[in-house]
Amino acid sequence: MHLHILGICGTFMGGIALLARALGHRVTGSDANVYPPMSTQLEVAGITLMEGYEAAHLDPPPDIVVVGNAMRRGMPVIESMLDQGLRYCSGPQWLRENLLDGRWVLAVSGTHGKTTTASMLAWVLEDAGLDPGFLIGGVPVDFGVSARLGSAPFFVVEADEYDTAFFDKRSKFVHYKPRTLILNNLEFDHADIFDDLSQIQRQFHHLIRTVPGSGLIVHPAGVPAVDAVIDLGCWTPRETFGSAGDWRAELIEPDGSRFRVRLQGAEVDVVNWGQSGLHNVQNALAVLAAARHAGVPVGGAIASLGRFQGVKRRLELRGEVAGIRVFDDFAHHPTAIATTLDGLRRRVGPNQRILAVLEPRSNTMRLGTHNAELAGSLIAADRVYVHAPGDLGWNAAEVLAGLGERLAVHDAIEPILTQVVADSRPGDQVLIMSNGGFGGIHQRLLEALRVAYGV
Repeated sequence: MHLHILGICGTFMGGIALLARALGHRVTGSDANVYPPMSTQLEVAGITLMEGYEAAHLDPPPDIVVVGNAMRRGMPVIESMLDQGLRYCSGPQWLRENLLDGRWVLAVSGTHGKTTTASMLAWVLEDAGLDPGFLIGGVPVDFGVSARLGSAPFFVVEADEYDTAFFDKRSKFVHYKPRTLILNNLEFDHADIFDDLSQIQRQFHHLIRTVPGSGLIVHPAGVPAVDAVIDLGCWTPRETFGSAGDWRAELIEPDGSRFRVRLQGAEVDVVNWGQSGLHNVQNALAVLAAARHAGVPVGGAIASLGRFQGVKRRLELRGEVAGIRVFDDFAHHPTAIATTLDGLRRRVGPNQRILAVLEPRSNTMRLGTHNAELAGSLIAADRVYVHAPGDLGWNAAEVLAGLGERLAVHDAIEPILTQVVADSRPGDQVLIMSNGGFGGIHQRLLEALRVAYGV
C-alpha cells in the first residue's frame, strides 16, 4: 500500500511514517519545512520527501492520504485530495486501525511531561525484556528513534490532547483506547484550539471513557483539575501518586537524583538515577505504577530507572566550553519553565549562575495567554534573555518587567548570542528553552564561546 503523509516532518507524523514503513508499506510525504534531523531519519528509512503542499504531490494518487493536524482547507494538496475523492484519514486514526488494535496500549497523557514519562515507561518495559513498540513526541536516548513497532502486545504512546485533523476536532488521544493510562497533570494550554480549561477536561473525560474496567488509570492525588475529570465518571481502577497518593517518594538528595519509593506506606526500594527535578520524581512514580500493571515487578522497574538515559531536548547538555555548560530544553509553558529551572537549580546548587534564554514560540505563548505567570516562572534564573521578534504580538519587556535588571529582550538571535557570550563566565549554566529549532542557537552559542575563550 502507498501512503502519502501530509506534515511528515513533525515528530508525531514522522513516527507514523516510520511505523508504516516498518510494516512494509511504500511511504512518501510532504511538509512545508523538510530539514534534519527528521528528514534524515525518514530518508534513511527509504521514504521520499517533498517540499511544500502542492497538488502535484498526489500524482499518481496514493492508496491513502494521512493528514496531519497542521493541514487546513485552502491548501492546494488538501483541495486536490478532496476534489479527487481520495481516501484519507488522520494520523491517530491510521495508528489505531493499523497498529494498536489487539495490542496492550499504555498511553501517557497530561499537560506536561508526556515525552519524558512515555520514554521512561518504554525503557522500563524494554529493560524488562518485553520489546515494546512506541510512538513518542521526542527521541529517547536509550532508543535513538521516536517510534518503533516492537513486539506484541505492549505499545507505549504519547497521548496528546491537541486536535486530530481539520475534519476531526477531537483530541488525538481518543483514538488510542489504552488499557493503561497515565494522566500526569492538567492545566490550561493550547489556547489556539481550547477556550478554557473545562473544554480540555471534557476531552480528557472522553479519554477516560475508553479505558476498560480491566485497565488502570494512574494519576496524581489531590489535583483539583484532575479530580474534576475523574468526578465526571470513572469505570476503571485507579492508582494515585504524590504526597498523598498510593505511590510516594522521599527525597534522599534534594535534586531528586536519589529517592525512596513507598507504596501504600511501605518502603519498596531506592531510585538512584541520572535524572533530576521534582517533576521527574513524580513522572517516575507514575511509570512504576503503569509498568507494574503491565507485569513488571516494582524492584526491576526501579533498577531500570537507574539505567534510564533521558530524552533529547529535555534538559539535554549540548556542550561545555571553558566551564560554561549549555543545555537545551523544550519548555514552552510557565509551569514547564519553572519546573525545568527548579530541576537545574537543585542540580547545580545556589552558587552557580543560571542564564535562561527563552523563545516564546508555541501558539499559546505567542497569544500571550500565560503572560501573567511568565515572569514568575523565570524567577530562579540569574539572567533572562528573551527572543521577541516584531510579530510576537505582545511587549516582552513590559510583560517581564518584574524581572528587573536580570532581563534582556532582543528582536533577533545575533544580539542574544553576543550578550550571553559577554555575560557568561566559567561555572555558568546556560539554559535555552524553545519548542522549535531557535535558529540553531545552541551550536552557534557553543562556537561563539569557543572563539571568545580561544578553545
